[in-house]
Amino acid sequence: MRLAWYNIAHDRTRFLVTVLGITCAVFLMIFQGSILLGFLQASSRIIDSTDADLWITGRGVQCFEFPVSVERRLGAIAHSVRGVDRTSRICTRLVQFRKTDGSHQLVDLVGADTDVGPQFPIPRMAGDSSAIEPEALVVDKSNAELLNVAVHLPLDVEVNEQRAHVVGETTGFSSFLGSPYVFTSYADASRYINLRPEETMFILVRLQAGASIQNVRRGLQARMPNVDVWTREEFSRKARFYWITQTGAGGAILTAALLGFFIGLAVVSQSIYATTMENIEEFATLKALGASNGFIRRVIISQAVVCGIGGYILGLLITSPMIRAAQTNIPWVSAPSWLPLATFLPTLAMCVSASIISVRAAMAVEPAKVFRA
Repeated sequence: MRLAWYNIAHDRTRFLVTVLGITCAVFLMIFQGSILLGFLQASSRIIDSTDADLWITGRGVQCFEFPVSVERRLGAIAHSVRGVDRTSRICTRLVQFRKTDGSHQLVDLVGADTDVGPQFPIPRMAGDSSAIEPEALVVDKSNAELLNVAVHLPLDVEVNEQRAHVVGETTGFSSFLGSPYVFTSYADASRYINLRPEETMFILVRLQAGASIQNVRRGLQARMPNVDVWTREEFSRKARFYWITQTGAGGAILTAALLGFFIGLAVVSQSIYATTMENIEEFATLKALGASNGFIRRVIISQAVVCGIGGYILGLLITSPMIRAAQTNIPWVSAPSWLPLATFLPTLAMCVSASIISVRAAMAVEPAKVFRA
């Protein structure tokens, strides 16, 4: 390790360039990883916030944001399956939201019954969680300024040219689509979006205590062959998979994270190789003095690891404030504490992999080279 450090310290400019290259790679991996995780969580946030065991959706529906209508009577049919405790409904559609200044904003209106789950944002009456305030809306705090509701509430607005008023704010439901989520009761939402009385979009099923979720699912699917029945976890994964693979957005984020890895790989490879070739005479001398190939290999890998640790620490110092700054504009960006730790091993792997070419060059040098004029 001491010899490795002397080789690195001999050319501090090259060492600094190497560390900065690794810093950029670490920054890209962590920052893009935060965006990717946040994107995945946001894409299934509404599904995950319910307490439903099963979701009944239209055939072929890939995610919550693009539903198709199903028959409302399916909720009554579901109660005929053993193990079903209760059902509830959710509907959603893009609608025009008229702000207080007269301008319009396209929003994703979401309406739900009161029993979809306590974490679901519904305009409930104060003091009675089972009662919903009529013609009331709830918006995410991150979208309050965009919708011109960042003032004293309640505030009168229009939804699809119908009267409504914003009564409250929620957090954690920032939209990743560019169209803010606006929440209301199922009855009001169905009226705002002109949903026919015999239709709905999603039917959520809650099971009785001790009921087998797979048995109930099979029973529902047998009686409703024209719809899909998913567990909440399956529908959540399905939505995430759709947005990450079918839209291109997730692929672009993942590509950027991988790009950071390969940038670091290229920078470290070039730097360690140049350092090795600069000191090739010293390696020849070591081999002439009886140094083993394993010793030479450890010296070069140690050089790469030292550079990697330095770049990793500097990358963490830069990434944390950058992620906090990004969250002010992109609230759904997620930075769990385990993510920086998860990038440590890939960073070391990147540095060790980058030293392979240098190891081969040093191993190939002939000990007799030191005795030549």
